[in-house]
Amino acid sequence: MLLPVSDFSASGYRSLRHIAYPVSNLEVFVGANGVGKSNLYRALELLRAAASNTLGAELAREGMAAAFWAGTRQKNQPARMSFSVDLAMPGRPGVGYRYEVEVGFPFPTSPAFETEPQIKTEQLSYLSGGRPVRLLDRKGASVMARDEEGRPQEVDIDLLASETVLARLEDPGKYPGLDIVRRTLLEWRFYHDLRTDSGSPLRRPCTAVATPTLASDGSNLAAVFATLAHIRQDTVDLDAVIDQAFPGAKLVVPQPDRTASFGMSFPDFPKRVFEAAELSDGTLKFLALAGALMAHRLPAFVALNEPESSLHPALMTPLARLVGQASERSQVWLVTHSEALAAQIAATTVGTVRTVTKVEGATTIEGLTRLGTFREDD
Repeated sequence: MLLPVSDFSASGYRSLRHIAYPVSNLEVFVGANGVGKSNLYRALELLRAAASNTLGAELAREGMAAAFWAGTRQKNQPARMSFSVDLAMPGRPGVGYRYEVEVGFPFPTSPAFETEPQIKTEQLSYLSGGRPVRLLDRKGASVMARDEEGRPQEVDIDLLASETVLARLEDPGKYPGLDIVRRTLLEWRFYHDLRTDSGSPLRRPCTAVATPTLASDGSNLAAVFATLAHIRQDTVDLDAVIDQAFPGAKLVVPQPDRTASFGMSFPDFPKRVFEAAELSDGTLKFLALAGALMAHRLPAFVALNEPESSLHPALMTPLARLVGQASERSQVWLVTHSEALAAQIAATTVGTVRTVTKVEGATTIEGLTRLGTFREDD
């Protein structure tokens, strides 16, 4: 069982001075360049990185000095960034888990490189409507965790400064809460690097194996389509959205052998199949988004960053349809520059479109309070 996201927060990261956000099935963020939309997206990616034990490496690649909130801090306040997510138990209102992680520079005496990210604290709490129960509490190298009987115990674990307990403490029987949170975050998918250049993996055949979910780089797109066409034998919705996007065109998915492939036929050349390597950037990008959002099994959480890039304006309506349909099977978090796409999604009435702005250098969302509620809700 994977858990839906109910709330998300981030502090001290780039333009995110402090933001707490209640998450629904479909969240759409629109705003001008430079207001921090991508930082919201990236903060969620970093939560997933905590589960895969790559949080330290990813922040190191960004550069810790650049990753911290660049605005003023209180005197003697150390540089810290923190991320948290609440995951809800389906059908049990108010019940779930909260995972929190705080990162900073290492102490001078720490066994770490001078500018290496250090995990300062980690907590996992069980939420049940009353006072949260702390299942995991990590401060530096010291780790307390409750076992399967609820007893708090010091955990002897060899942790490097940049490693997370969430990723390292793998014992589903003893720490079931930690296991379900880790597995849930690892299932999240982020689609922002669906390249369409001549060397893109989208343009190449892939190994023929039943594939329920599109990889983040789209490298298994042909197998996703082949699974729908030949294993599930259900391409009705996929065919309909392709016809809406490219009237009269058809997706062609040959029976796979060792590899899977796909192409398109168009009404101007009905007997000619254009292979993936021949398709235009916009056509290929739309097909990749269709694979991400219409695959046999969607991840519990799907994030899209500027999916409209390379797409003709006429494709905003079918893309909005794709997004709306996906939100019926998964949670979708979408960041866009396109007012047209946001308007098309808003017209479906299945999701919420939020405007992202900046106030004194800090990213904010119109109507959002510091408590993580919206003024209209109050």
